[in-house]
Amino acid sequence: MNQTTPTPSLPDRLSADPRSPHHAAELFEHDLGIRLNGKERTDVEEYCISEGWVKVPAGKTVDRKGKPLLITLKGKVEVFYRVENK
Repeated sequence: MNQTTPTPSLPDRLSADPRSPHHAAELFEHDLGIRLNGKERTDVEEYCISEGWVKVPAGKTVDRKGKPLLITLKGKVEVFYRVENK
């Protein structure tokens, strides 16, 4: 009786910041994977597939509110759901 719930479609742009208009909390209930130029990244804070960029923290640097400073990396962005093997 193992039922799988259908996964929502992935948006063109997604942000991990809850204050962003591009944040979708229901997507973070699933395990997402993001590749930039063929290499998987685990530190992505925001992405846009159509424009071809991801935003990642710039080391340990933070702004005056304590949020990490983000840099933009450009390239081919691929987003996917990770499949768990049981």
